[in-house]
Amino acid sequence: MKFPERLTGWMAFGRTRPAKGADDMRIYAVGDIHGRMDLLEILHRKILDDLADHPHVEPRLIYLGDYVDRGLESRKVLDTLINAPLPGFAIDHIKGNHEAALLDFLKDSRACAGWLAIGGQATLYSYGVPAPQGVASSAALAEIQRKFLEALPLQHVAFMEKLKLSVSYGDFFFTHAGVRPNIPLEAQDERDLLWIREEFLRSNQAFSKVVVHGHTVSSEPEFHVNRIGLDTGAFATGILSCLVLDGGQMRLLQTP
Repeated sequence: MKFPERLTGWMAFGRTRPAKGADDMRIYAVGDIHGRMDLLEILHRKILDDLADHPHVEPRLIYLGDYVDRGLESRKVLDTLINAPLPGFAIDHIKGNHEAALLDFLKDSRACAGWLAIGGQATLYSYGVPAPQGVASSAALAEIQRKFLEALPLQHVAFMEKLKLSVSYGDFFFTHAGVRPNIPLEAQDERDLLWIREEFLRSNQAFSKVVVHGHTVSSEPEFHVNRIGLDTGAFATGILSCLVLDGGQMRLLQTP
């Protein structure tokens, strides 16, 4: 893929040089996985191959959230992220809106309807918990919550509760959904970082850093002067995307 020249043409936004990652690390930023363990395995191999072909002493993996829902192997995805991290990498796990919705359901079964509507049924399936058929009563939702809590390892809950909302390296800011324009990056609201869409996507504002995000599906990664979108709808398309930032250079790794 050819990267738009406007990514390096920041003079119009008052920049004195092109955006670049941190000088002392190579960053691999992975888009929304959504229960596709098969694709994660392929992408992990490609990342390891890339590192072998282009050695670096400080490789860092950033997962942009939405590990669960929609695909059928959410449990395996979490198991892998927790128990089988890629060796030699520093790792940041970002919180997605789907992890937030799952945690909300664990606290209040009445949140189940909203979670099921965005793919929670597939996550229940991956843990062996039957999902409701049609509109479920309050009692039925409470029973699903009880069974899910029994099936869900405490390690998985702890992992999701500790997920980061954002990280920043070099000239790039990594978060799940995006940021609200006209608010400093360090003052962003959690809900916007997890859920924002149109106000962010339509903005031509030059944020203080390039925002690298997932959350909004596009047929291919989107490169703009102020943001890079990496959600290529892996659960449906089979394309899981990873942006590689190596100083002032960038490239893409994708499945299949």
